[in-house]
Amino acid sequence: MNALAAIADMHGNYLALEAVVADIRAQGIDDIVNLGDMASGPLDARRTMDALMALGAVHVLGNHDRYLIDRLPEKMGSWDRPAHAQLDATHLDWLRAVPPKCVFRDQVLLCHATPDSDEVYWLETVLPDGTVRMASLEAIEKAAEGIAQRLILCGHSHIARAVRLADGRMVVNPGSVGSPGYRDVHPFPHVVEAGTPDARYAILELVDGTWRATFRHVPYDHDAMAALARRNGQPELASALATGWIR
Repeated sequence: MNALAAIADMHGNYLALEAVVADIRAQGIDDIVNLGDMASGPLDARRTMDALMALGAVHVLGNHDRYLIDRLPEKMGSWDRPAHAQLDATHLDWLRAVPPKCVFRDQVLLCHATPDSDEVYWLETVLPDGTVRMASLEAIEKAAEGIAQRLILCGHSHIARAVRLADGRMVVNPGSVGSPGYRDVHPFPHVVEAGTPDARYAILELVDGTWRATFRHVPYDHDAMAALARRNGQPELASALATGWIR
């Protein structure tokens, strides 16, 4: 295994997913790992899931993927309920078979948020005033205790970042394929903004025994997806998709 591509947090944005997969193939990369949050969002969950199920990638389950299969529609949030309405039993049964974490080819640990939770930021922390900043090295390393793999991949925060631990292991978040901005209330109200509307992913290469990360920003027809979000009553997401900012 010379190189692999990591994707995460599509959130129903099939045009961004198509652009990223095309860019991955243009780099000559065959191996793709998907870190979850595939369908939920007011976009096109069905087309996104169809593409992912046909991709031949290795997948782990995100928190929003779990919400689609562990609760009734009336208990789902504003991003999960419209996605669930687009999916059929084939999609949901496929999600039920996806693990929350796994090891890829004995060398790479895959999880959505942290190895022990699909809802906690690993590489970031949120302050009570809503500031989002890098987590402390001590906190990041604590969540990595007991992991033998030298490369650890996570998603969830939509923020592309790589952290080298003191022992040389590396934790990488590839950023979000399909959602360059969002607002959340946990653990405190905060906003995440990527600053550009591009689709994001990461290429990981093992060179002389050391993992290296390259972050890719891929242009695509983000205006079309912003228009879809706007038609579906999500103006803040439409702003993020159009510009990379929540406005």
